[in-house]
Amino acid sequence: MHNSTKIFRLRGKVQHYTWGGTSFIPALLHTTNNEHKPFAEYWMGAHANGPSVVVTANGQEETLDKFIEQQAAVVLGKQVYQDFGRLPYLFKVLDVKDMLSIQVHPAKAAAEAEFAAENQKGTPLGAADRNYKDDNHKPELMFALSDFWLLHGFKTPELLTKVLRQVPELQFLLPVFADHNYAALYKMVMEMEQQQVNAHLQPLLDRIVPLYQQGNLNRTQEDFWAARAAITFNEPGVIDRGIFSIYFFNVVNLHPGDAIFQDAGILHAYLEGQNMEIMANSDNVLRGGLTNKHIDVAELMKHVRFEPIVPQVIRGTAGSVPAEEVFLTAAGDFELRRIHIAKDTVITIQSVTAEIFLVYAGTVEVTNGNTLFTLNSGEPFLAVAGAEVRIRAVENAELFRATVPE
Repeated sequence: MHNSTKIFRLRGKVQHYTWGGTSFIPALLHTTNNEHKPFAEYWMGAHANGPSVVVTANGQEETLDKFIEQQAAVVLGKQVYQDFGRLPYLFKVLDVKDMLSIQVHPAKAAAEAEFAAENQKGTPLGAADRNYKDDNHKPELMFALSDFWLLHGFKTPELLTKVLRQVPELQFLLPVFADHNYAALYKMVMEMEQQQVNAHLQPLLDRIVPLYQQGNLNRTQEDFWAARAAITFNEPGVIDRGIFSIYFFNVVNLHPGDAIFQDAGILHAYLEGQNMEIMANSDNVLRGGLTNKHIDVAELMKHVRFEPIVPQVIRGTAGSVPAEEVFLTAAGDFELRRIHIAKDTVITIQSVTAEIFLVYAGTVEVTNGNTLFTLNSGEPFLAVAGAEVRIRAVENAELFRATVPE
């Protein structure tokens, strides 16, 4: 390790996807955005599509993926190196202004097989019609920093039947769902000819878009998001078929401090708000609508879990370190923790792998051996496996910590 230094300043990577907001992430990072560019995601991790930069003690810079490769077993710790061979998670801040595409992530074995098959076919990694960006699954946990809205999994049979009954323009789907066959219902709307999609959805939009524009719909209603989706995504003569899905899925509202877990196979879409997100180190996304990007229906259908989901909100539970909350999931690749430190308080953390910390609010002094630096809100740092990290709050501080389950 670089002169036995075990903690390093880190610089994440901003992704300017079109759906992002223009002020939240710039404010967090204390940067200006005079061009009003969308700042959608701030990545902290070692993914090849946007690796963070490690600032070494003598001020030299190196991307995190290269930094880890040089001494992977040392940086990651023996166990994580054996299990994963790389940094197993990707850590992000998101600012969702416009709805994201309806998407699903593949399971691990499926991702490995499909990634290899696309490589075999010779589809370039950056190709627009490429489905698999890497060989990994992408379970993910999101933590709400604001009031947050998302679609998450199919409604229960009772709720879905009720919605199909209540929305006159969707009653034609009742016979298809009569025996609660989610796959048949979803397949029908996803494979329907575009002119049929238009014929079924146009009357619905004619009815709800004016209500949305007059401010007569609210966010708890599917109609609200369906109208917004139409305004955001529709192109002349093409109504986005993802609008059907808004009525099929659970509309979930998370309050600040709530979290939710999206495992492989669960269809979901972020609708609005800011969050922290931690996931397996992957960029594998299969899309089902509300997007201008590539949709491969056959590929999507292979990975969807066609079953009802009752959304489970995850709340933090006390961690082993005082002032730390842990957000538990079934994933072995990552764990999110939140730390509140009162002014002038000191806590000590033993890092179990390469861990990334983000100072979300306040100012802290971070020490390990002879290394000391002060960090303000919006600044991340890296601690390698086995580091004893001493954090002192210069003022009341809130941090997020990305690690793996103990």
